[in-house]
Amino acid sequence: MLQVQQRQIPETNEFVKKTKPFYTSQQLGHKVPSGTGLRARVYCEDFLFPKVRRTMADLWTIYSKPVPANSRELWTLFLQSCCITAVIGGLFYNWMFASLEYSWHLSVAMSISFSLLLLLTLFLVHPARCVFSMIMPTLGTKQGRKLLLSTCTMIVVVNITPNIMSNIKTILQVIKCISKNSSESLLNSTSLLGTASWEFGDAIQENVNSLNIGSPMNGHVWFSLLKNSSFTYQQMQLAGEKIGRDFLAVEVLVKDSVRVGNKLVAGFSMLYLCFESTWYLKNYLTNLSFDNFYMTKKLELLAADRKAAHLLVGPSKNLIRPTGLKLSREEVTLCLVQAMLLTVALMLMLVVVAIDHFAFSVADTAVRKAAQFSVVPITLSIKYRAKIGILPFLSKLVWLPSPELPLQDFERSYHYYLIVSSAQCSISPPTPPSPSVLLAVGLLFCILYTTVFLQTYAHRLCRRIAGSFFESWEEKRALYLYKKLFRRHKEEQNCVRD
Repeated sequence: MLQVQQRQIPETNEFVKKTKPFYTSQQLGHKVPSGTGLRARVYCEDFLFPKVRRTMADLWTIYSKPVPANSRELWTLFLQSCCITAVIGGLFYNWMFASLEYSWHLSVAMSISFSLLLLLTLFLVHPARCVFSMIMPTLGTKQGRKLLLSTCTMIVVVNITPNIMSNIKTILQVIKCISKNSSESLLNSTSLLGTASWEFGDAIQENVNSLNIGSPMNGHVWFSLLKNSSFTYQQMQLAGEKIGRDFLAVEVLVKDSVRVGNKLVAGFSMLYLCFESTWYLKNYLTNLSFDNFYMTKKLELLAADRKAAHLLVGPSKNLIRPTGLKLSREEVTLCLVQAMLLTVALMLMLVVVAIDHFAFSVADTAVRKAAQFSVVPITLSIKYRAKIGILPFLSKLVWLPSPELPLQDFERSYHYYLIVSSAQCSISPPTPPSPSVLLAVGLLFCILYTTVFLQTYAHRLCRRIAGSFFESWEEKRALYLYKKLFRRHKEEQNCVRD
């Protein structure tokens, strides 16, 4: 027998060698992992990942326990509370200082006070830990969208509104420059009017002298030129400064109003976040039917133990798996309504952005046109014809046209260049819209639209968090739902029999 086995072994090895080329990596079309890569993969799948999952599960169990079982769990809970407090305190400081624009000292003082209070609350109060844990997914719901909307509003007000005001100031500077130079040029044009009137008066005087009737007349028209135009410039300067002060006051008022409103909305949103999570936990612990229509594992185990798994098959359309991606009709309707409301806010933001682009376009066009038409030619044309009628009263009696004697005509043109703008005008260049601001607002609105559809899953996550903190109560809720399904099934059977 031993010899037979020794003969079979070489034959088997020869068979493996013959069949080995049919299973090469090139013919199979994939790369065979090397020895090091295979060992790392096996280590991660068999040891590292399960250990990480067990560690996270142990940490969550300690965090969600009402009372720590020993000193190790007590110190673990304290370290968890310290880590959470440090992260939330830093985010709270950045939110107050960068977003809400509070002073540095006030932001630091408020962050330290809030962090200490949060540390004591998380470490000592078990329901408060549950409420705080439910606040995190609640940030993806309606109140979280309010916070993001207030951030978008602050970005628009701080960046886009001053840009609009700056372009409006540029337009006003162009108007002021045109008005100042035009008025000065018009004041200087009175010399041309004086020359034209003098020559025109000479022509009239010659016609009058050629008639030899009456006493000699002086046909000249006199123009007085205002040599000192400082009073006019002073009045225009005062008017421009008044307009600038009015616009600056409006800009400051808008900024302050939006800043105060944003702070109020942010504070109200934070308070409502705490209230919403507390209200949910209160209803979860006091009302068995509240938010109790999920097909949980406890419900499935309860139905399997009582051999009533068929109860979950009939009315399963009314039950939702908390870990599933399927949305009910009510949840889809709510998401669409929230998306429509968010679209209205987006349209208002787009109106402000469109005003910014329009103001820049008008300011840029005004600056270019003012530089292009800095000088406007003006032509003053005078045409004068005079005739004298002979015995006009006789023509009225005999109904015949009276003879007329033509006098000397006068026809001349005077040219003048009206200065509209000059290089002495201080006009600030128009400010184009910032692409980075538009990108930031666009990204925030993408996140906002994402939170609309994540709201349902965040609500389900809040329920799982409450169930992990109060497991005994979750068993009572599963038993209540099981009895409810049992009664409904029994009523359906009675209806079928009837």
